[in-house]
Amino acid sequence: TATATATATATATAGKKSKAAEEAAGQGGAQGVTPLSQDFSRWYLDVIREAQLADYGPVRGTMVIRPYGYRIWELLQGELDTRFKATGHQNAYFPQFIPYSFLQKEASHVEGFSPELALVTVGGNKELEEPLVVRPTSETMVNHMFAQWVNSYRDLPLLVNQWANVTRWEMRTRPFVRTLEFLWQEGHTAHATPEEAEEETLQMINVYREVAEQVAAIPVIVGRKSNIEKFAGAVHTYTIEAMMGDRKALQAGTSHNLGDNFAKAFETKFLDENNHECYVHQTSWGMSTRMVGGVIMAHGDDAGLRLPPYLAPTQVVIVPISRKAADKEAVMAAAQGVFNALKEAGLRVELDDTEQKTPGFKFNFWEMKGVPVRIEVGPKDVASNSVVVARRDVPGKAGKEFGVPMEPEQLVGHVTGVLQSVHESMLQAATKFRDENIADVTSYDEFKAAIEAGKWARGGWAGTDEQEKQIKEDTGATLRCMPLEQPPEVPVCFFTGGAAQEVALFAKAY
Repeated sequence: TATATATATATATAGKKSKAAEEAAGQGGAQGVTPLSQDFSRWYLDVIREAQLADYGPVRGTMVIRPYGYRIWELLQGELDTRFKATGHQNAYFPQFIPYSFLQKEASHVEGFSPELALVTVGGNKELEEPLVVRPTSETMVNHMFAQWVNSYRDLPLLVNQWANVTRWEMRTRPFVRTLEFLWQEGHTAHATPEEAEEETLQMINVYREVAEQVAAIPVIVGRKSNIEKFAGAVHTYTIEAMMGDRKALQAGTSHNLGDNFAKAFETKFLDENNHECYVHQTSWGMSTRMVGGVIMAHGDDAGLRLPPYLAPTQVVIVPISRKAADKEAVMAAAQGVFNALKEAGLRVELDDTEQKTPGFKFNFWEMKGVPVRIEVGPKDVASNSVVVARRDVPGKAGKEFGVPMEPEQLVGHVTGVLQSVHESMLQAATKFRDENIADVTSYDEFKAAIEAGKWARGGWAGTDEQEKQIKEDTGATLRCMPLEQPPEVPVCFFTGGAAQEVALFAKAY
């Protein structure tokens, strides 16, 4: 058994939940959920607990992902993996333990990650000759292997992806958003030319944008990170930035053009068509379980989760309602028929036939779990051969549709259409919310007022790295990105008053 010791100090709190979680458990909105508008942070923890998404691990900063939360991650994995393979990437796996000397080969990389490293110094009761880093990311390990696999231009491009866990010794943690250990995918590619590497970097950030918007119903802004915010060791980093329900920014996925920085550090070379020795040009890109946190915070409401249909473990729940014993058999038979029709159509559907629970309790329970569509079947519905369809994204009677035909073909078509409508409605609502909370600024006073009001600030930017740091010190806001979509005319820099070449986006962020 290996004994791991961390470079940063942390205390194990086995068997105990954090004080915040204990306090949250005693608070009350519906089903013990603090109202979102009252305390967003507590609401988030309450929803994670009540919807049974995750729990705290015995080591401070770790989390246990429960089956419902893990299923959301699996569905996201599936969407990403399909797209990775469609763009020519293959899955591989690299070791979790990395020699410390590997990180030291790329100076900015080790400097960037050093405060977050966990080191193994003892194995099998013996002091190791060299400390092993518990994987914080895999660029160094991948390059060690790429240097052995790439010899000729015929070996390129090399396109791999890894599904793995990562350890970063974070001091301030938040379930899904920032934890000591998390799950992710990390893509790593090697190319013959800088142009091919840049094309790959942009292609993959656009895959992330597509998944965020078309699968998670989260609108994102695609942009380039500043020198301060870019990945340690990258030439430049592209990001997708999403606005959460409290108007903070979430970096939901990144794609890095590594140039030949790591190739030079690891001597990853190839012979080109003219028999000249060249360094490869590389990329890396990743999305993690942080995206699950993004789904919770971008869409949730006072009743709990609101899951986009493509990521919902249960897309449709059927609730049979029979108040009289004489009605029960016919209602259950009809509900089972509805279940069978939707299941055969490939929908993720559940029939809640539990007893000793009222329909109202069931409605609240499945709303908390974020199920996009609920179907109610009662005696009157059986008599009219129809059902009631309720949408999670539209509360109350406004979201209910009565008299929907129970006939399988019509029902399946209708429910499929409702699910698509729910996705579009959620994306539209999140886009409207984001756009209403971005302020265009032309002076530092306007900038500070926007940030103070909890908004994102967008304006011309020609500041230095030091000025960017000053803004963070003054306001707590960071430069999220320079959006790839720029206006036709760029205003002057809001900070210096000088001419600016591009617009930048600032916000407080997770």
